Amino acid sequence: MKALIVDDEARVRKAVRLLVDWEAHDIDDILEAGSGNEAIEIMREAKPALVIMDMMMESGSGIELMTWVNEFAGSAKFIVVSGHNDFDFVRQTVLHGGIDYILKPIEAEAINAAVAKAVAAWRSEEEDRRQRQKQSIRLNEFKPIYGEKLLSALIDDPLNAESSIRRLQAEGVIPGNTPTSQLILVQTDPGNNPLLKRFGGDSELMYYAIVNICNEFVQPSGKGIAFRYWGGPPEIAILLWDTRESVIELTGRMNQGMFHTLQFRMHFGISSIGRLPAELPSQRSEAAEALLHRNLLRHEDYCHFPGSTLHSAERKEKTASPIGSGSRPIFAHVQEDWRMAVISGSAEVMSAAAQNWIDELSRSGVVTPEMLNTWKSDVLLFRSRLVREVLGREAEEIVARLEQDDRLHPAPYANGYSFSLFAWRDWSFALMLRLSQTLTAQTGKERHSMNEIVKYIEQNYPSDLSLQEVAGKFYVSREYVSRRFKHEYGINFSDYIVNIRIEKAKLLLENPHYKLSQIAEMVGFHDVKYFSKVFKKQTGSTPKDYRNQLNA
Repeated sequence: MKALIVDDEARVRKAVRLLVDWEAHDIDDILEAGSGNEAIEIMREAKPALVIMDMMMESGSGIELMTWVNEFAGSAKFIVVSGHNDFDFVRQTVLHGGIDYILKPIEAEAINAAVAKAVAAWRSEEEDRRQRQKQSIRLNEFKPIYGEKLLSALIDDPLNAESSIRRLQAEGVIPGNTPTSQLILVQTDPGNNPLLKRFGGDSELMYYAIVNICNEFVQPSGKGIAFRYWGGPPEIAILLWDTRESVIELTGRMNQGMFHTLQFRMHFGISSIGRLPAELPSQRSEAAEALLHRNLLRHEDYCHFPGSTLHSAERKEKTASPIGSGSRPIFAHVQEDWRMAVISGSAEVMSAAAQNWIDELSRSGVVTPEMLNTWKSDVLLFRSRLVREVLGREAEEIVARLEQDDRLHPAPYANGYSFSLFAWRDWSFALMLRLSQTLTAQTGKERHSMNEIVKYIEQNYPSDLSLQEVAGKFYVSREYVSRRFKHEYGINFSDYIVNIRIEKAKLLLENPHYKLSQIAEMVGFHDVKYFSKVFKKQTGSTPKDYRNQLNA
């Protein structure tokens, strides 16, 4: 078993190492981190079962680390060791499932008791998870006894809802006299890899297990039924017809069951009470809206009602310090910072730009899944525009390649079980870094191509060079050559050739033995009068006057 000690003071980490009887707890690998950010990187690789951590650190606070653990390492148990006897810190530790909160100076008896408790809890839950998964696999071999598609039809098929509910009542799924109901949507995250791993990557089995856990709390008491909703993206719905118990208390007990079994807590979108089945479609919309507009910065809130988060967001917007134009932060406020960071090519500057944006988001007080989805769309649009700005018409292939690369590096799921600023910061930085590297590599290739093109022109300027000929010689488009000349030299292709010819003519005019007609022919002009006209336009003097000035 592995353990991780997190504290920005080396002496505290050393004290914990000495005070804990690791062998007695069957812990044979002890790791250390000096900050919350470093701890996250270690946990991603080592996946320790136990984390002993400080609450106050310079880089990555204890609360941020606990939030990350809940999302990405939910099975890990953690103990807080702190020099601050702060009620809010204790409360946050409890809310995030911490085993104990120990004050410094650390006593050997207290920390060993906490470690023993944490190890026992981890082993017990690991065994529960194994047994639950085995049971779910066995149950999944049989056809579910609930008419999930019939229940879904109550929401999606209003014309046949009455006949559907009569069938469900005849089968005993819904009680006969049920005039009203309340609908709850359980937030599901199809991309949650840590949870999927518990089910061998089988998302259907994962949904089945969540439905079973929910039904343990509503079916035996006849309060309602949980089912897989088949009307759209994967969702789990709970139809309550007995609404006498507080829905907050009910979902709270469900979440305890979820956490005990899966080490994850779910979010619940809760509709108002309405007529059954007539108002179910609008109730589903209410519940979905509640989830879409929930404030992700309030980690401890798992029940979400329609309109409540929007109202609080509006209040926050009126009282918060203005950002940019005075509204809540949008990507446009930092777009120029991101652009300069990408163009700089500096990983440090790009990391700072990503962190600054996350800081702005958290300072606003409200971040919703809807805002994140809009932000993600704006970021991807910014990327496409910057590629086209830098690479012009040659950009489409690069844009398509970056979009394909997004499948390997997807953004965090905006409406998942929990929210991590760390995850969005890391995604933002990685996106900027890949974009910068791609642009640098591509412009490097273009620069190399331009050097070859210029060398070719300098060697063949006396001939009748055309834009089409040069483009064909180097297997690029006419537009590419024209655009690059304009970008690199500020003039078009034909003017560049004229400049070279005139400069060569100046050198030849220094030799008095060459006639003007010979010089014109040698630099690519077949008409001496036209040569003289162009020469004067470029230099302000005729070729004859220029030669006389040289000999004066």
